[in-house]
Amino acid sequence: MKRIALIWLAVLLALPLSAQKKVESDTIVFTPQWTAQAQFAGYYVAKELGFYEEEGVKVQIVHPNATQSAESRIRANMSQATTLQLAQAVEIVANGVPLVNLLQTSMNNGMVVISRRGKNPMEQPGAKVGIWAGGFTQLLESVAVEANLHFEWIRAANMVNLYIAGAVDAIVAMTYNEYYQVKQAGFNVPENCMYRLADHGFNIQEDGLYVTRSYYEKHREQAEKFARASRRGWEYTAAHPEQALDIVMRYVERNHIATNRIMQSLMLKEILNLQNDPDSEKMEYRIRPDMLQQANDIMLKAGLIPRPVTLEELCR
Repeated sequence: MKRIALIWLAVLLALPLSAQKKVESDTIVFTPQWTAQAQFAGYYVAKELGFYEEEGVKVQIVHPNATQSAESRIRANMSQATTLQLAQAVEIVANGVPLVNLLQTSMNNGMVVISRRGKNPMEQPGAKVGIWAGGFTQLLESVAVEANLHFEWIRAANMVNLYIAGAVDAIVAMTYNEYYQVKQAGFNVPENCMYRLADHGFNIQEDGLYVTRSYYEKHREQAEKFARASRRGWEYTAAHPEQALDIVMRYVERNHIATNRIMQSLMLKEILNLQNDPDSEKMEYRIRPDMLQQANDIMLKAGLIPRPVTLEELCR
């Protein structure tokens, strides 16, 4: 199976001159890892309320689509920044592509496995489990290997449809996204039919804002301004969630995303909750060394990375 890291390895390969010129522009093209939704509210707020402009940095937000993933856009030098889960970043760096974490927004893990068969999904060895076609699965795959479950991963763009149709035994979901979609579809999912990674010793941070180290070294000042304004956007979002939600819905409508305000409101509330550190209960915007170590340990054991990644490698 091709790993997402192999895609990112191409980032540092020689690029056409036309692509190299794009990097030299004064605009940061930011591509979050998924379509328009409240998961990225802070960046939308920073853009719409002029925080990037006040820092003197031009930012264009371009979402991925069916033919262009965030990773492929980075590879083609069409985007300079993206969001990654910590486990994704560890795999990429461990496989030879240096990255810089500009801003760590997530302080907790929101991944769950939801059974369609009325039982604990981690007691279903060999089960068919729907999982995202676009990646984000390094941590769960490592957990499954450690538990000797031998899941058959069914990769799809929309696992909820597979769940509704009963085409799989379980799906991977985020507590702020697919979990609510399943509930909105009329399914009651008892706690004993869910496996929350965070509740079983796998509370490893998710979303952070990243650029390649080569880009950061060439455009350090621009990247720092981008990070500073983005953090301000998230802080404003936490203080003004309804206003932030208004902005999110404009992005949703502009990108023709099939969702609704109730769904996005639930998502935003959960996203902000996951941004609070489990110990301090505050937004800390940092990679926790203990969570990085745990990600290294479990991914090494599963054979997903050839070496551990240090905090110094990820931080600027």
